[in-house]
Amino acid sequence: MEVIIGIILLVSFVGMVIYAVKGGNMALGVIIMAILWTILAIAGHYISSADFVAENAAIGELTIMGTITAVFQDAFTNNGANTVLFFFGAFFGRILLETGIAPALIRKTVELGGDRPVITTILLNIVVAGIFTSMFGTGAVIAIGVIVLPILLSLGINKRVALTSFMLSIGAGLYMNVLPFKQYQIYYADGDSYLFNGAYLKFGITAMIVQALITIIYIIIAQSGKKRRVSAWAAPTSARSDSKNVPGIALLTPFLPVLMVVLFNIPICFAFLVSALFALIVCGKLTGFNETARLITKNFADGVIDTAPLLCFMMFIQSFNKAAGLCAPYFNAVLGGVIPKSALLICAMFAVLAPLGLFRGPLTLAGSGAAMLGILSGLGFSVVLLYPLFYAPTMTMNISCCITQSWIVWGLNYTKNDTKEYMGHSIPCGWIVCIILAIFTYIYFGSAAF
Repeated sequence: MEVIIGIILLVSFVGMVIYAVKGGNMALGVIIMAILWTILAIAGHYISSADFVAENAAIGELTIMGTITAVFQDAFTNNGANTVLFFFGAFFGRILLETGIAPALIRKTVELGGDRPVITTILLNIVVAGIFTSMFGTGAVIAIGVIVLPILLSLGINKRVALTSFMLSIGAGLYMNVLPFKQYQIYYADGDSYLFNGAYLKFGITAMIVQALITIIYIIIAQSGKKRRVSAWAAPTSARSDSKNVPGIALLTPFLPVLMVVLFNIPICFAFLVSALFALIVCGKLTGFNETARLITKNFADGVIDTAPLLCFMMFIQSFNKAAGLCAPYFNAVLGGVIPKSALLICAMFAVLAPLGLFRGPLTLAGSGAAMLGILSGLGFSVVLLYPLFYAPTMTMNISCCITQSWIVWGLNYTKNDTKEYMGHSIPCGWIVCIILAIFTYIYFGSAAF
């Protein structure tokens, strides 16, 4: 019966992939899958063969109430620390916009690029990557996009090149952003031992550099032969009138949180809070006690609103992950002899099949990849190998390239880009990045695969 349960799980997994590809609501999808897989796990406790139960002792220990508590209570309540982290991160992002620091940084970059559109585009995308080492979320992308994209278009950059490079640059910065790292860390049963400023850091720095370099090469190639010159002063450089009053030292603010975490191992919430207060002080926003209270309260409240949809999904995915862990023995019963238990072959598979990270497919944790993660975890692969393998298609193919990503949909509409033409530019770049990162993953972590 365990094989039959495994087959039902696989069929439901395929259904989840199809649902995700068609644009279904992922929060609803994963909680439905959590319910279904919990039912199957409980059923397996009673109908699996005695030998199978003996080989997988955890199955014999399952109880109905204990399973329900683990999947639909503990999975939700154990997410409190990450919830607070996202609140502080969103608060910091709001402060960057409130003070005009982000627009001012972009304006200074345009001035530095002068009358050379390609150089200006490259510099802008480097700055965007730097900004998104601390900012995160659809609201942040739109707030920066309405400044950067008109500049690129006014400089004569092809609209597909402008949008593709902008989205790839966001993804490059997010590789060194603690918030998405924490978001996907909770997908792993033993993820608490896998630290940003630990095993991940070497890969994160490599990934950011690789994606930034591929973006630069793409800009140079895509804009080669286009000689139109536009004066930098003609570009609309600020969406806020007060951005010109931002002091030079304030331009360091977007980079402070990640530097504090990486260089001094400072707790990230404290780093966000200190950086936000630094921005408010140097920009002269703290004019009195009442005004300080209003600014902090307002921006914190706005940040909570920004993160609410994401937090809903995160809690539901925790529930699904717990159910997937309970079902791992059944996946192993069906696929244990099919999926190669080799670090080299798994890395090669992720490199070749990286486009399956598109359309919420089985290689993105922002879609149906949680089920595939459960399968591979059940086969014994360690989080040290699996985290970077899944993170690359998640951050690059999905978040940086895929039209199911909310901020990419916004960008397509904002710049009047054709969907197929955009994907014709973004997907090859993303695939190259994923192939390179799969190679680095094997080099860095292949020896620690199990």
